[in-house]
Amino acid sequence: MPVIKVIELVGISNESWEKAVEAAVREASKTIRNIQSVSVGNFNCVVEDGKITEWHVDTSIAFQIEDQLRHEHHEHHAEPEKAHI
Repeated sequence: MPVIKVIELVGISNESWEKAVEAAVREASKTIRNIQSVSVGNFNCVVEDGKITEWHVDTSIAFQIEDQLRHEHHEHHAEPEKAHI
């Protein structure tokens, strides 16, 4: 049974909220493997001189932890134990 860990990140873009989510996933992917999903929360914008200059989104990135993957891989590929006589 996999174990999933969730981290929270703020994605930032100067184009759109969608690009902000993509930025969060892209950055997380640089150091985290096995990303399973992303949940998107609060949407915020930075406004300067009456114009939106940045889009911010709170994201929760879910990924399967490495130790669990190694354990599952070992279970599926383990050789039967040999009896010592």
